[in-house]
Amino acid sequence: MELTRLIVKGGVLSPGELKEIVNMALEQGLETISFGSRQDIIFPKGFKNIDREKTGKHHFVFPDENSGNNNIVSSYVSTDVFRNTPWLTGNKFLYVLEQFKDQPELKVNITDPKQQLVPLFTGHINFIASEHEDYWYLYIRLPKWERMEVYPVLIYSWDIAKIYYEIEKVVRQESCGIDMIFSLVSEALDTNNRTIDKPLNVPFYPFPYYEGMNRLGIDQYWLGLYWRNNLYDLKFLKEMCDLCFDCKIGKICITPWKSFIIKGIPKDNKLDWEKFLGKNGINVRHSLLELNWHLPVATEWALNLKTFLVRTLDQFDISTYGLTFGISDYNREGHYFTSIVVEKNELPKDLESIKIRDTFNVLHAKNFDPNSREYLVHAQDVDKLELPNILIELSRKYFNQLGSSIVETNNETTIAKKENKIQDVYQCQECLTVYNSEYGDLVQGIEKGTLFQNLPDDYCCSLCEAPKNNFIALTNETQEI
Repeated sequence: MELTRLIVKGGVLSPGELKEIVNMALEQGLETISFGSRQDIIFPKGFKNIDREKTGKHHFVFPDENSGNNNIVSSYVSTDVFRNTPWLTGNKFLYVLEQFKDQPELKVNITDPKQQLVPLFTGHINFIASEHEDYWYLYIRLPKWERMEVYPVLIYSWDIAKIYYEIEKVVRQESCGIDMIFSLVSEALDTNNRTIDKPLNVPFYPFPYYEGMNRLGIDQYWLGLYWRNNLYDLKFLKEMCDLCFDCKIGKICITPWKSFIIKGIPKDNKLDWEKFLGKNGINVRHSLLELNWHLPVATEWALNLKTFLVRTLDQFDISTYGLTFGISDYNREGHYFTSIVVEKNELPKDLESIKIRDTFNVLHAKNFDPNSREYLVHAQDVDKLELPNILIELSRKYFNQLGSSIVETNNETTIAKKENKIQDVYQCQECLTVYNSEYGDLVQGIEKGTLFQNLPDDYCCSLCEAPKNNFIALTNETQEI
């Protein structure tokens, strides 16, 4: 189904911009908007073409326009909230995004490899931060390419946009491989490249909890909001923008998971936000079973299937902590970014007139790590009723290998267990946040090496603020699972 999209560069916009967009939608009699997987805004069917003078600087892509209008995905949303590369600040992201003056024809991702919320490799052109300050790896996979290729040098932050536009120009004129692209771009531009001294390392961490009111530093909070059906009420959003103005909040960030995050809520205004959410009946504590799913926008069968699967997993008390799930139509060209994917098979043309049950394929990323960019088929042509047991089977497989490193040889793959050493590790029973004495809790001023028993009595969970007595010790066996 073709829907109108609004490009939101890097998934970042101001409360003022969002309010203008909400007002445009309200004027057309709409009640809700949705968010897309590339951090854009999606309008329901029936959104009428707006005169360019009225849209101002907002970039709309209407259903009859070609697919050359692509959004830039960025992990700006994760900065200060989740793990990040030390030199890659929010301001750095904004400066890089500002260099993109014209709408890209290709899909561009600009990301930090230490976070999990925003996928690294779902673009045609993927800039990924290195450990060297202001230098980025570049991974390219153009639409007709069979595999991802790495650009032979690191890219300087202030060259990112001009290198992208030069690549766009090169591939528009002729079909060429990575070596030819590098040669032509180097010939055309004078850039401050750096030699790649080691390959990109993408650490694997379980998928984070990204909803609710959470502590940010000493005197601020961040708020993640998620709607199960991805239909966000316009009147609620308008009122929320006004509250952002009152709190001097400058940015609202869209995630690829059909949700958004507001950072920098002052401690003194936390109660105002909680009252605002309560007054509007907003639930901000969905379980991880809900939050780790990625669905196509405005696709009723996918939402119904997700509801069925989540309820079944919940009924059997199945943990999916750290895993992510995607539901998709069959699409071999697609670039998935979840640990497990449920694909609906296409109905053969000669059977379209006959009412038969849908069948599904189940795939999982290699080592359950979406950044591996390699998917393995686990089950094919299965009925909907078989899916819960297959997902339960895969979740157990995931937990059995969690904490193990995969060693590949020429002919076989073996699993090497990590050293079985005793660690001082405790987990919050409320939100599953882990306290590891090896790392401490720098956000709350707790130094590395501080044992849990030596934490102050008023210590609380850095994510959900549950008290110290809400934590339970994780044994070696628990940590290995």
